[in-house]
Amino acid sequence: MINLLKIVFSALLVFMCYKVIATSLESNLFDQWDFLGSIPWMRATLWDFYANIFIITLWMLYKEKSIILKISVTILFVCLGSIATLAYVLVHLYRLKEGEGIKELLVKR
Repeated sequence: MINLLKIVFSALLVFMCYKVIATSLESNLFDQWDFLGSIPWMRATLWDFYANIFIITLWMLYKEKSIILKISVTILFVCLGSIATLAYVLVHLYRLKEGEGIKELLVKR
């Protein structure tokens, strides 16, 4: 199961990096912000994104001991979204020892 998660999360990370880079080359978010901010679904999507980031950040704050790491990762989550989340989870997946599973991934500090 852990190996499958590593593959799926790695593929998602590559895809999201590609998608963000390709979209950034095609369209400048800051130039279109006024228009995008006027779309109700865009505002709802942002609220949804930050609600998810809040939940993921609470989990990360539980797992991590270093205050510097907690602050740094929180900033990365807010700025990079799923790219930072996928990278964070992948780091923890690769840190698991032989025989450890989902429980250790989620609750081990």
